[in-house]
Amino acid sequence: MQAAAGQADVLARSEPIAKLVADPATPDALRARLKLVVEARAFAVRELGLPDGRSFRKYADLGRPYAVWNVVAAPEFSVTPRRWCYPVAGCVAYRGYFDEGRAVGTARRLARHGDDVTVGGVATYSTLGHLPDPVFNTMLGWRETRLVGTIFHELAHERLYVPGDSEFNEAFASVVEQEGVRLWLQAGGRDGEFEAYRAALARETEFAALLRATRERLRRLYASGVPEPQLWADKQREFGQLKFEYALLRARWGGYSGYDAWFARTLNNAHLAAVATYHDCVPGLHRELEAAGSLGAFYARAEELASLSVEERRAAVCESDPATVQGRRSAPVSGRST
Repeated sequence: MQAAAGQADVLARSEPIAKLVADPATPDALRARLKLVVEARAFAVRELGLPDGRSFRKYADLGRPYAVWNVVAAPEFSVTPRRWCYPVAGCVAYRGYFDEGRAVGTARRLARHGDDVTVGGVATYSTLGHLPDPVFNTMLGWRETRLVGTIFHELAHERLYVPGDSEFNEAFASVVEQEGVRLWLQAGGRDGEFEAYRAALARETEFAALLRATRERLRRLYASGVPEPQLWADKQREFGQLKFEYALLRARWGGYSGYDAWFARTLNNAHLAAVATYHDCVPGLHRELEAAGSLGAFYARAEELASLSVEERRAAVCESDPATVQGRRSAPVSGRST
């Protein structure tokens, strides 16, 4: 009921972008960003082969900083997230709310039952083309590559979505996003900006590998059979080690502080459980794109993978141990975000 009411409110607030662009009363800054959305959407359809449906034809000012808030939870001694199942979307590793207070209430209830939990704001989401997804006010303050990349990402979900396999779905959309941004910048003759984008992706890859390595060590710890008091102490030690290793990574980046906010809280299993959803399958799907040589061939290969069982698909492209990935990819392939 809360999801239905929240979605109804989104639709009620949505206005056609074309109307807003033509309206003299529309602020110039808003008009410029909406024009960028129109250009990015057209590029996605024309150059990336993404669906020309109803999404991103409207704009919705929600009057709040996030579109939804997601709750992620994992048991106290597990990095495997709890999952919730929904119509159409299948089973996913989070529970979404249009109201922050309700999300926090759910997180507190799960915490009282012993789970590690986290609540995170999400600036946009996809209904997979079932509804006319708008561009939200929560997105328009982003830098250009993030805004257009998100449009590519969400339209990729409409191109291919496997119910119940969030890891594959998010990785597929991320690879399409990154290739789309590369082509977008290339088309504009903006090679210098692409190098900066590559550098940001390289940092993200290293950061994700750091989190995944910690998650793998904790997974082994929780399976070791040691008594719970020792598990708790060793768990805290691992999170301390993670912060130390991040400090070393930050120094190697020349003091880049873009991930500092991630550590400005008490870390727990839920923070690491969410990493798998967005990163475990990305390196394998990048290799599939490299082998395919074009987005069209990559889509065909992804559809073949989608026809497999979850176990077969994970074995083919998803890697849970970051040690198998580190060294193989520290930057996006040039033949191709975050």
